[in-house]
Amino acid sequence: MTNSNPYDFAPLQPTGRNETDTANTYAPEDMIKIYEQQFLIPVPEDKLTEFLPALKRFYDIDNNTLDVSAIIFDAIADSSIIYNHKIKVGDYQILGGLVEEAIEYDEDNKNDEGVEDKEIQAYTLECQRTFFINDIEILYHFNLFIYGDGYSTLTKKDTVLEKMYWFVRGRFEEDLLDDSEDNDSLDSINKQLASLDIREMDLTTIDEIVSYVEDSIIDDAMVDELNKLLDDAE
Repeated sequence: MTNSNPYDFAPLQPTGRNETDTANTYAPEDMIKIYEQQFLIPVPEDKLTEFLPALKRFYDIDNNTLDVSAIIFDAIADSSIIYNHKIKVGDYQILGGLVEEAIEYDEDNKNDEGVEDKEIQAYTLECQRTFFINDIEILYHFNLFIYGDGYSTLTKKDTVLEKMYWFVRGRFEEDLLDDSEDNDSLDSINKQLASLDIREMDLTTIDEIVSYVEDSIIDDAMVDELNKLLDDAE
């Protein structure tokens, strides 16, 4: 007997026909599932041309419906698909309290206009953010350094996501090249991902995921809490 679902698509119940009555429509959350499957199901290279038609036949949908699903995904889903991997931002946690630091202006900058004191108040704070790669939870710990209106982060090197960060940074920053031998290799990172049932990644995928993590590490809710901590400290 022929397998009518060779790609293991998730059975979903349509809500009706689309505007032209040519194909099924689905609830927004189901459209997200269809859209994710379109990009997340591993497909052999020799089957690529057959995959999308098979998906459309299974759900009885047309190109317009798939386009709509992409819009719904961007509007509703709190995640992103990066080269066949879904990554999602989770909650943050502040570990401990603010640690007061002091930084000094160097001799070249201390006479600049607007600089009244040689010191500016700064704080460090231990934090972590949860991320999900293909629905697998991975922690990302970092030390937040706050100075004036700016901040920077320094990541640990314990979880595979943190090791991905150092792998990328070590490849592109000259001041870290001497220490790059201490960073995990691409093979080592992929072995750790495989142990979590996450498909292997190439350099481009890791670069894009690390960029996504850096862009998502601090959100509005975290900024509000940080501002309260800073107000209390002052």
